[in-house]
Amino acid sequence: MRNRLPILPAAFLMFASMSGHAAPKSAHADIVNPQGATIGHAKFSATSGGVKVAVTVSQLAPGEHGIHIHNVGKCDGPAFTTAGGHFNPTSTHHGVHNTQEPRPHLGDLPNLLVSSKGTAKVTFTAAAATLDDGPNSLFHEGGTALVIHAKADDLMSDPSGNSGDRMACGVIVK
Repeated sequence: MRNRLPILPAAFLMFASMSGHAAPKSAHADIVNPQGATIGHAKFSATSGGVKVAVTVSQLAPGEHGIHIHNVGKCDGPAFTTAGGHFNPTSTHHGVHNTQEPRPHLGDLPNLLVSSKGTAKVTFTAAAATLDDGPNSLFHEGGTALVIHAKADDLMSDPSGNSGDRMACGVIVK
């Protein structure tokens, strides 16, 4: 009798590769200013509590800026309105300090603090968001974008925290 054991691992690998696609474990976005110049990057990685968002940017005004995941994967300048509203598949209220429940949007992130040199490097977690399939996925039909606003987010006013104009945008891609 011949030993058929070496065939089993190969058969398993072939079956696993044919049984569908795995969700991406990471994604990225090139962040551009209203003139279309790249001013930063963001990396997105799946975690057990949501999606980790690591942002590195430059050429921004010093101070606090609202930063959110928006519902459309489009960044047409100069106003970036094509990115739509905040990513909010759970139909919640904006901001962690909003007194209305439930809150916050899945696209809500803490403010981005830009140094006096116009740079920022920070990591946030978009709680309950995923890179998987499903309603909380950053890869839903139409995609998503990361948007940086001109002013600080007050973390409570619906629908966008009074964070002002959109100053930078990056389409989130696999």
